[in-house]
Amino acid sequence: MAPSAVSPVRDALDYGPSLKTVYDDTIRFFLNGTRVILDEIDPEVTLLEYLRGIGLTGTKLGCAEGGCGACTVVISQYNPTTKQIYHASVNACLAPLASVDGKHVITIEGIGDVKTPHPAQERIAKSNGSQCGFCTPGIVMSLYALLRNNESPTEHDIEEAFDGNLCRCTGYRPILEAAQTFSVKNGCGKSTSNGGSGCCMENGNGAGGCGKIKSLDDGQPIKRFTSPGFIEYNRDTELIFPPTLKKHEFKPLAFGNKRKRWYRPVNLDQLLEIKSVYPDAKIIGGSTETQIEVKFKAMKYPVSVFVGDIPELRTYSFSEDHLEIGGNVILTDLENICQEAVKHYCDARGQVFEAMYKQLKYFAGRQIRNVGTPAGNLATASPISDLNPVFMAADCVLIAKSKDKVTEIPMASFFTGYRRTALEEDAIIAAIRIPVTKEKGDYFRAYKQAKRKDDDIAIVTAALHIRVDEKGIVEHCNLVYGGMAPFTVAAKKANKYLSGKMLAHPDTLEGAMNALESDFSLDFSVPGGMASYRRSLTLSFFYRFYHDILGGLKVESEHGDSQAVAELDRELSRGFNDREATSEYAKDTIGNPKNHVAALKQVTGEAQYTDDIPPLKNELHACIVFSTKPHAKIISRDYSAALDIPGVVDVVDKDDLHDPEDNKWGAPNFDDLFFAEDEVFTAGQPIAVVLATSQARAAEGVRAVKIEYETLPAIFTMEEAIEQESFHKFYRYIQKGDTKEAFKTCDYTFSGVTRMGGQEHFYLETNACLAIPKPEDGEMEIWTSSQNPTESQMFAAKILGVQANKVTARVKRLGGGFGGKETRCVLLSTIIALAAQKTKRPVRCMLNRDEDMVMSGQRHPFIAKWKVGVNKDGKLQALDIDVFNNAGWSFDLSAAVCERAMTHIDNCYKFPNLHVRGRLCKTNTMSNTAFRGFGGPQGMFIAESYMSEVADRLGMPVERLREINFYQDNDETHFNQTIQDWHVPLMYKQVLEESDYANRRTAIEKFNSEHKWRKRGLAIIPTKFGISFTALWFNQAGALVHIYHDGSVLVAHGGTEMGQGLHTKMTMIAAEALKVPMEDVYISDTSTNTVANTSATAASASSDLNGYAIWNACEQLNGRLAPYREKLGPKATMKDLAHAAYFDRVNLSANGFYKTPEIGYTWGENKGKMFFYFTQGVTASEVEIDCLTGTWTCLRADIKMDVGRSINPSIDYGQIEGAFVQGLGLFTMEESLWLRNGPMAGNLFTKGPGAYKIPGFRDIPQEFNITLLKGVTWENLRTIQRSRGVGEPPLFMGSSVFFAIRDALKAARADYNVKAKVGIEGGEDDGLLRLESPATPERIRLSCVDPIMERARVAPKEGEKSFFIAI
Repeated sequence: MAPSAVSPVRDALDYGPSLKTVYDDTIRFFLNGTRVILDEIDPEVTLLEYLRGIGLTGTKLGCAEGGCGACTVVISQYNPTTKQIYHASVNACLAPLASVDGKHVITIEGIGDVKTPHPAQERIAKSNGSQCGFCTPGIVMSLYALLRNNESPTEHDIEEAFDGNLCRCTGYRPILEAAQTFSVKNGCGKSTSNGGSGCCMENGNGAGGCGKIKSLDDGQPIKRFTSPGFIEYNRDTELIFPPTLKKHEFKPLAFGNKRKRWYRPVNLDQLLEIKSVYPDAKIIGGSTETQIEVKFKAMKYPVSVFVGDIPELRTYSFSEDHLEIGGNVILTDLENICQEAVKHYCDARGQVFEAMYKQLKYFAGRQIRNVGTPAGNLATASPISDLNPVFMAADCVLIAKSKDKVTEIPMASFFTGYRRTALEEDAIIAAIRIPVTKEKGDYFRAYKQAKRKDDDIAIVTAALHIRVDEKGIVEHCNLVYGGMAPFTVAAKKANKYLSGKMLAHPDTLEGAMNALESDFSLDFSVPGGMASYRRSLTLSFFYRFYHDILGGLKVESEHGDSQAVAELDRELSRGFNDREATSEYAKDTIGNPKNHVAALKQVTGEAQYTDDIPPLKNELHACIVFSTKPHAKIISRDYSAALDIPGVVDVVDKDDLHDPEDNKWGAPNFDDLFFAEDEVFTAGQPIAVVLATSQARAAEGVRAVKIEYETLPAIFTMEEAIEQESFHKFYRYIQKGDTKEAFKTCDYTFSGVTRMGGQEHFYLETNACLAIPKPEDGEMEIWTSSQNPTESQMFAAKILGVQANKVTARVKRLGGGFGGKETRCVLLSTIIALAAQKTKRPVRCMLNRDEDMVMSGQRHPFIAKWKVGVNKDGKLQALDIDVFNNAGWSFDLSAAVCERAMTHIDNCYKFPNLHVRGRLCKTNTMSNTAFRGFGGPQGMFIAESYMSEVADRLGMPVERLREINFYQDNDETHFNQTIQDWHVPLMYKQVLEESDYANRRTAIEKFNSEHKWRKRGLAIIPTKFGISFTALWFNQAGALVHIYHDGSVLVAHGGTEMGQGLHTKMTMIAAEALKVPMEDVYISDTSTNTVANTSATAASASSDLNGYAIWNACEQLNGRLAPYREKLGPKATMKDLAHAAYFDRVNLSANGFYKTPEIGYTWGENKGKMFFYFTQGVTASEVEIDCLTGTWTCLRADIKMDVGRSINPSIDYGQIEGAFVQGLGLFTMEESLWLRNGPMAGNLFTKGPGAYKIPGFRDIPQEFNITLLKGVTWENLRTIQRSRGVGEPPLFMGSSVFFAIRDALKAARADYNVKAKVGIEGGEDDGLLRLESPATPERIRLSCVDPIMERARVAPKEGEKSFFIAI
């Protein structure tokens, strides 16, 4: 049966008495090959909401702003620009239903299922490209779109296809490996045809032939080869474009209700008629900005007009002196038009189009470019638009049309203010006329700098145009910048200065730079922040452009700098995993590489997550009222307007609690609150829950709630908290030896301060919950995306006023967790359970991305004040250190995080004397929480920072300082634990050799001596990560194993599956123990009514704990089955054994249990064993930085991990890759910022993928090599299979990229004789590089000391503070 929309009753609508056009009100399209006709349409529903509403839940909601790609579907349609069928990958979360009429919508369910997967699905599954699986359907659909459109995709095409998709688990490499099996390898990854800067052969320096290709006889694409074990890909078997749609008549559409109406005109006259009647009507092309305004800013557009199906607006034509494009040409087509234009006009005359193409390549992601349009880009008037500076610098003319007239608007006068334009209300941008450059003398370039290369908004963008005459005198100049003012602006003073100047004259560059400084004189507190960096970029872009022109003029003057011209490029990703690492100890099942047990379900969209559970009868949707002030008294709460909204059923707040004491939670201190009481302590604290019959009505209800505040002083940063002595009641210390005495006797003492920021978890599935009240005895069933179902159960029972045995918390799987769903998920599940109890109806809630980010907490920022004693030979003698973390407003797990940081403050280095003290800063930010590594990465980062700074002050290579001070086997840590099975020194030696570290160091020194603006850096970093919960009682686990008559095995254990492959490993352990195939073992879900009193799935200990508990249960069963194995012989199947045992009345169920032995540490006394063992690793990374912009790329990373005897190397490699890339993000890219001023002061600014950047596909190392330690014994390791926990330890390996960047920056600073003074401790001007984490492009650029950077620096005036707060 064809799906149908579930819609409200339609209102009788007047579609405009002045409109002469007759409008149809029925949408007709195809969905996965089936015809769909909708004549009752909710005008406020997106395509994603429609799809999920009819049960196609494979398409996920990840961010609702088109920034993550989880909602990607393919829309096949006739393209009026190319006059061909195009299969567009689009973000369903943004697409209006009006946009699918006459098209074929293809979702993940439509291309394959578990039994008959599409080759794209199968290859990603078999290549271990899916971990948590929440992002996977979107990634598969992006690959599917590429394969449908491109019969012979190159390797570069493959990598580019995912620029609109994010994944937080995998580290991307296995996805790329799977996708590359579809590529046709036909050239160097750096060739211009593949989107690179030029192959060595093209650039004339490939004397020995291209290093990328061994043999290409005729340049023809090599035939695609299907790897063994994969389904062959045959394009002829794909879903056809329905013949009915080829004949589809596009009729003007109109539909809606009294709140909103949609129009879909199909020709320009209809559109202009609508605009004449409704001048305020919102024109929608791709809805890439509008839907975000509606969703997050509560903007209302009563009349919207979808213009994507008007052929006249999607044409283009070449004229002698210009190209004219329709305003609604999609950006993907514009990319192709630009390439065609360069060929049509030749390189010299097509420079504008080359520049435009360059900007378009990094303009959002492919899904956005498939729907976004130049007219939409112009009309939104974004000050950081990538395209608008190009249009303006090229002196384009906009053709504006209204019903009565046509107006030509020069780009120079189009922008009139912030988000304001000269376009009249009733007019639309019909076309853009783009002039071509002249054959000689014209130079046009475009530049962009962002936090991340792919799919990121610009910090500064520029299009620079200069024309010189035959004598080299500037006759036209138009330098245009975005990101430097409230709208795109020309550098008027610089343009005026340059006109008439001899460009190559030595004074011209200096004069232009002075003029640019005057044009863009930013205050330190400028909106958007980064004043110094933004000013430096305006100068750097021009400097690069200027020397590019000099090269073109062939006048390399004395002040010429050709090295400034080339921009940093990256090659195609490649890498190596040692697939034979486990061969010497692999058993029948354990030790062998196996795919994730749910991989095929995840790639086909069949895997069910919490919000995928089908709607229940009478179900309500919940939306939370969050505080908007960081610290304030609540004067009044008014819910009346919300309760008046149709569909809103109730509001739940603190007054609905059975007992006021029930409002407290957060063991062991119970200082957190489910609902704010009389005072709020952070922006994002829940005040109430609005319940409604739909999510949209609940959200509307939240916006109608009125909360009156009295603002109180707030504290944000650790420095403010330390100054004001704002601490939580917590103090810990570890002391070994006598640091005071050691400082007196050592040769040197050096001190410093190390600071690092926090990190957002950014799991792709936000926190979600479904609470189902039962009719008897106060029972409650809670489906929750929790790493900690027992805590979810216990707090729900407490707030409901029932015993824990009446509450069942259940978890099928999580779309990522990383610690963010260990405790903070309890806040959501508990208040939703209370709402369900009050209303006696099921209640569902899935947080929006911005809500999740403000409620769930982050990784703790840390600051450390340290003093190190060291001798001349490099031997460390003493460390005295104070460690502070930003806990936020309540304790949560901050104490345990601080404790772990303190225990890892040594990393891998022996200090005879060490005194570390830990405090928790109490601030008015969200309560920070567990995050993969749990304080360990912060402690080890502090360690590697003081090691780097001490090495610089000693004048010693830091690699040597590390080696001198490594722990040795059986040494004791500062917390008096003996180190056993110690392999860091061995792995350090192996990585140095395997990565060719010494020769690469020599090559880097040579490279750096020859390059002024490019510098390379190299670093090798070890890790030692303690495995065990520091809270002793958590180190236990239970399991329940059933064997059924048919020989199948059902396993239940206390761990939750969140992508880390826990269920896969547990299945393998049960299969190995019972000697049955893995296919006969099943784990349904994690539930508190099967295994009680479980610990959180955290601390990298879940395989150890739950694995042994399962093994214990299986051993009991094996004991009971032993007589039947003996009786029936070795060929007896489990079905035979179970059958015989059952008829003998033998119990075929067993409870298993395990607790970690030996551990138990006492703080203060510094006695007892803190950790059961240490997982270890060593990583070498090499980077290249562009000193003009701060851009960087990781050229290579070599990771070696000691994970003991791996249970499943495929899973472990996936954990290592994913953790490394997450760590790379932590230390180089991911930056959380709060607003300092304005109505949203104290609120998180970086609360979505638009502002918060995690690594993307092309941020991973270009060469990514991973090996597991082998050839050693683990004599003292007594875990299941002698394996080590692997989830958290590799994350710190990402810091190797940070320290490689630091190494490169030292070389850049040394060019200007800025070096650390050896043997002495100076002040701020001692030459020492103090680099804070994350090493963002801004921090990299600001760490440089070249003249351009120095002249761009903006000093704060007295009392002036930056626009953003970094806590």
